[in-house]
Amino acid sequence: MAVLKFRIYFEEDDSVYRDVAVKHNQHFLQLHQGILKAYEFDNKHQATFFRSNDHWQRGREISLEKYDKEYKVSPLIMAETPISSEIRDPNQKFVYLYDFVKNWSFLVELIHVSREENSKLEYPALIKSEGIAPSQYGTRGLIGDKLAEVEEKYDLGRGAEGFILVGEENGELGEVEESGDLGEEEIGPEEESGIE
Repeated sequence: MAVLKFRIYFEEDDSVYRDVAVKHNQHFLQLHQGILKAYEFDNKHQATFFRSNDHWQRGREISLEKYDKEYKVSPLIMAETPISSEIRDPNQKFVYLYDFVKNWSFLVELIHVSREENSKLEYPALIKSEGIAPSQYGTRGLIGDKLAEVEEKYDLGRGAEGFILVGEENGELGEVEESGDLGEEEIGPEEESGIE
């Protein structure tokens, strides 16, 4: 059974992309779900694909459902349309829109066709992830989920006591102030370095 590998670029930054593999007989609904999972988006909003050309112009629409809007041609429905039925050339492209209010736009390009499927993968499968994905509902920090690990490792979330060097910006080792719950004790430079 053939496996199709698509590269899904975030339209606003093409250095951010996800490679998703699907079986050729799977439907656009599965590709839609694979894209959402790859970009960590929820599945609560409207979505549609457009068959596209090399210039990313929108052609025939393949929609999650028929929405209350004017269509020139009635859309195909994702759950009823096999992906292979819409592949017209070896580098077939689609434009994928998600959440018509926020208007998330992704460029989907067929990059590889394999005759063999990997029995260890459940399709659709995320094969490669490049760049920091946009956050669906707000900002996402550069370290993302790692922040909690850093906070825990360095005890940042618990109001930990620490030391602040005063006067260090002048190249001299100044006095050390202790911050925290133990009071406003000052330690001189001799005590701090261990030299008397």
